[in-house]
Amino acid sequence: MTDRRIHHALNFAELTPREAYKVMIGTIVPRPIAWVTTISPDGLVNAAPYSFFNCLSADPPILALGVENKPDRSFKDTAFNIRMTECFTVNIVDRANVEAMSVTAAGFAPEVDELEMAGLTAAPGEMVACPRIKEAPVAFECRRYLGIEISSAREIILGQIVMAHVREDIIDLDTYYSTHTALDALGRMGGDGYAGTMDYFDLPTPSATEVLSARKARRA
Repeated sequence: MTDRRIHHALNFAELTPREAYKVMIGTIVPRPIAWVTTISPDGLVNAAPYSFFNCLSADPPILALGVENKPDRSFKDTAFNIRMTECFTVNIVDRANVEAMSVTAAGFAPEVDELEMAGLTAAPGEMVACPRIKEAPVAFECRRYLGIEISSAREIILGQIVMAHVREDIIDLDTYYSTHTALDALGRMGGDGYAGTMDYFDLPTPSATEVLSARKARRA
């Protein structure tokens, strides 16, 4: 039987960028997916999914995208459009839209409308110039807050949420709580893998007193 207490010690200074990437995406899971829509200065809509993504702050409401540049270090359409227009929209991926999302991940030329290729509908933004995906269960309109150039290969983009569109069966406007079963969001695993949020359980955070009492009871 394998001793699960044994760990491999991986020195990231000794790994190639590709090896480091594989370690991270295989173990930092599931990662939420930002299905990002942007618009070019010429009015062309772009859509692409990114799994280096999460929310960082509620006051102000900030989310973050990690966007990798192309192999020649030029900007991907998403990063270029955000720099030029100062806005973007993050759409949340649910199970019903996973195949359409995968179509938008294909390496289309900048002039190709990924939403049209995927059979999706662009709904106009209310507070930003770029559209949201009408079929997505949730969308966050964002203004570019800050760009952090990590290296010539990658940039972290912080966006301030200025408007949210949440499907009415998901959110309770009296409490602002959302129902995960109605959302049915998907996260990214390693390789070609995805995981759903339906594998859900509640675990209340105990108080310090409860923890100490339990420890005392075990020792008795």
